[in-house]
Amino acid sequence: MEIDLEKLPFDLDFHPSTNIVAAGLITGHLLLYRYDAEATPQRLLEVNAHTESCRALRFVNEGRAIVTGSPDFSILATDVETGAAIARLDNSHGAAVNRIVNLTESTIASGDDEGCIKVWDTRQRTCCNTLHVHEEYISDMTFASDSMKLIGTSGDGTLSVCNLRSNKVQTRSEFSEDELLSVVIMKNGRKVVCGTQTGTLLLYSWGFFKDCSDRFVDLSPNSVDAMLKLDEERLITGSENGIISLVGILPNRIIQPIAEHSEYPVERLAFSHDKKFLGSISHDQTLKLWDLDELLQGSENSMPNHSAASDSDSDGMDVDASIQKPSKGTKRKNVSKGSKLNNSTNFFAEM
Repeated sequence: MEIDLEKLPFDLDFHPSTNIVAAGLITGHLLLYRYDAEATPQRLLEVNAHTESCRALRFVNEGRAIVTGSPDFSILATDVETGAAIARLDNSHGAAVNRIVNLTESTIASGDDEGCIKVWDTRQRTCCNTLHVHEEYISDMTFASDSMKLIGTSGDGTLSVCNLRSNKVQTRSEFSEDELLSVVIMKNGRKVVCGTQTGTLLLYSWGFFKDCSDRFVDLSPNSVDAMLKLDEERLITGSENGIISLVGILPNRIIQPIAEHSEYPVERLAFSHDKKFLGSISHDQTLKLWDLDELLQGSENSMPNHSAASDSDSDGMDVDASIQKPSKGTKRKNVSKGSKLNNSTNFFAEM
């Protein structure tokens, strides 16, 4: 199933309970579609959300609203039913907003092109924490809810761990000499896997984030721009060559390529609320919805193991008293320059 978005998409997300998918475009527009396996997807909304590209988006408040972020420094909350703006924060960050992720039922996190992460409390209607974590753009984030830790990756080549209970940066990895582009938590919380610009997957053991414990190079030389955790043993990767692959972790192996979006890079991947569909977007200006059961048929017959690694971990944590600053990486996205503005704390006042 394909949806012609007509313009380059930067992000997508699925509604948490119904068959609705959203995409953010380079034009700043937000598009919502209703999809069904037996029918042509129907456009529900088109919102001119931002003056610059719509780089990041997530459904919030049980799917009643969708939050978007942009290089114009703004974050917008839009009503999913009507398309009306609920609230807009024009000065949410001092740099381009590049990533938004859900945390708890009442909190989200946003990351910008200058390495700053902010945590927003939708219940208290405030920005409850600002963390100056990285030297370059925030490429991806994921949340460990059991320990209340936010894992971030950056174009500066480092991975960070932010403790949201203490509102502090707990640790940061050594400089990897490669831009980190995507991140997932695997193996029941014992491993953190990062996709990189060179296509190498870096595996970090939980609690020992200074340096990776293993490297998996079989996806090189194509950058791994997007990853999704399928289960504790397997993840799905989207690469620069347009190939979507099923990858096993510990033992590390490419189980099989499962789809080819196009010849262009896969920008983002997402699962539908019932995990029946895998959504992918690319530079070919299409959003594709893949039947996940069909993609995974035959995946049990995995390819030979290329780089099996030991899966022994300790429960320790390498906490830094001071966070070292690495050399800067190469920025992959163009940043819209503008003056840094003071933070507002009433963004969610109307939500």
